[in-house]
Amino acid sequence: MLKASNWILGALMGATVITSAWAHPEAAHVEAHNVWARASVPGQQASGAFMQLTAREPLRLVGVETPAAASGEIHEMKMEGDVMRMRQIEGLDLPQGQVVELKPGGYHLMFQQLKAPLQDGSEVPVTLVFTDAKGETSRLHLQVPVKRLAPQPAHGAAAAPGHGAAHNH
Repeated sequence: MLKASNWILGALMGATVITSAWAHPEAAHVEAHNVWARASVPGQQASGAFMQLTAREPLRLVGVETPAAASGEIHEMKMEGDVMRMRQIEGLDLPQGQVVELKPGGYHLMFQQLKAPLQDGSEVPVTLVFTDAKGETSRLHLQVPVKRLAPQPAHGAAAAPGHGAAHNH
């Protein structure tokens, strides 16, 4: 019986990693889907991470932490006249039940002063930091897959869930 229950648990955990970013049900305030980080090359000092976030209550993304870089930041890109500009922002509001997309050319996470190149096919640990309306802090821990190019949704599928494990404290 123990072997069967271990197999079932392993299968369920594997299915969770394949089908969506995962959060502990007792503390899940945010779901992350389509999670990925852009691979870098030797000497490159920065890279970005992208995903779709859906909050179960109004939250604000206020920080990003990763051991892969000296610092993590929340950035936005937007047109100012004829020039696309990127800048760090203090936080990003996540309205309850609405998908907020972090994507190339828009809001995204930046990893500054990479400690080593982000290798295609590897994973990088990332922690997102949120505050709620009461000012309480929570964290979402992700294992973010590193890709050379943005993952493409399955043919005919709407936004397919990302590959990566997550849990929230």
